[in-house]
Amino acid sequence: MIGALEERFYRNFEERGELGASLSIWKDGGEVISLHHGWADPRKEIPWTSNTLAPVWSATKGPAAITFLLALENAGLSPHDPVAKVWPELLAAREGKLTFTQLVSHQAGLPALSPENRPHLLSHGEVIAAMERQKPFWSPGEGHGYHPRTIGFLLDEIVRRIAGGMPLGRYWNTHLALPLRIDFWIGDFPSPILERLATMVPPKGQRPSDEELPFYRALAQPDSLALAAFASPSGMRSLGEINQLEYLQAGLPAFGGIGSARALAKFYQILAQDGVLEGVQVLPARVLRTARAIQTSGHDQTLLLPTSFTGGFKNDPLDRGGRKQRALFGPSLTAFGQPGAGGSHAFADPESGYSFAYIMNQMEGGILPNRKSLDLVDLLYAGS
Repeated sequence: MIGALEERFYRNFEERGELGASLSIWKDGGEVISLHHGWADPRKEIPWTSNTLAPVWSATKGPAAITFLLALENAGLSPHDPVAKVWPELLAAREGKLTFTQLVSHQAGLPALSPENRPHLLSHGEVIAAMERQKPFWSPGEGHGYHPRTIGFLLDEIVRRIAGGMPLGRYWNTHLALPLRIDFWIGDFPSPILERLATMVPPKGQRPSDEELPFYRALAQPDSLALAAFASPSGMRSLGEINQLEYLQAGLPAFGGIGSARALAKFYQILAQDGVLEGVQVLPARVLRTARAIQTSGHDQTLLLPTSFTGGFKNDPLDRGGRKQRALFGPSLTAFGQPGAGGSHAFADPESGYSFAYIMNQMEGGILPNRKSLDLVDLLYAGS
């Protein structure tokens, strides 16, 4: 199996235009595969190593979700408590029906901000005020749609309110990343980290799959929810802007994290191993239950394809016969994770004990992971 994975990994560079990438796979508490190759910069002057860090876009949402759930637990709150208990100013929460679990599983009805209510994403106070007055696009808890940017601000504001003003990114860095030695940062990273940071290269073109076509058609419509969601809050209109330090240091929980493949796979290994790391229970049982349990499934009002969400993570949706409609996370029905724009991909599989992470810097188009990572996922399970 290892030989086949190595061959397929290097084929990404030879045949698919990969620039720099790492693959890390863990099982039963330890790393079993670590591959890295290529360049950390488009000029091909800085080698990509096992310690290279890269912006992983929405793969940040996995660590952010666990941080949110842990902060709730530490504050003595249940994930089933109403959001209004902590954030009564949020219009979407005022009737008391929106729970923390629904919020973290993209059911809040707030995937976007209206055009007249869309401040710049680095204007934190203005964004929170905009979120508070935004009318939901559907009744909270009565549907779901991916919140690509806004979910980060929603989760962050609650963490700040229950953790003495500490932003979610700092909570992750201090309560999880540093004590557990997970080389993943959500803002506030020390300056030496910059020496290890890869430069992201935007996609060379779009080749959407048949499944993604409705989304891309909607993206071309100026009044579509799809377009509004990926532009709310405003700013960062170019994918290349993720390389700017002001965005990476801002601690944006929806898409601003940087890390190594080893770090992401280690994080997901903890989730695959019932919250245990090196024989120590490092995550509470209730946090794990919420993170693993499917909260909503069906038509995604933002992505316009079937999706399924646990308490903070994606899960492969099933058809009416109980079969997977796609297999981003391998064959197990209990596997869950969160890919990122351009091709980063990471997940946990509690059934097999595997965790998987692939990061890279040559981005590809699409809203789903591409074959660079998915072929590796398929090979992993074919050889298990």
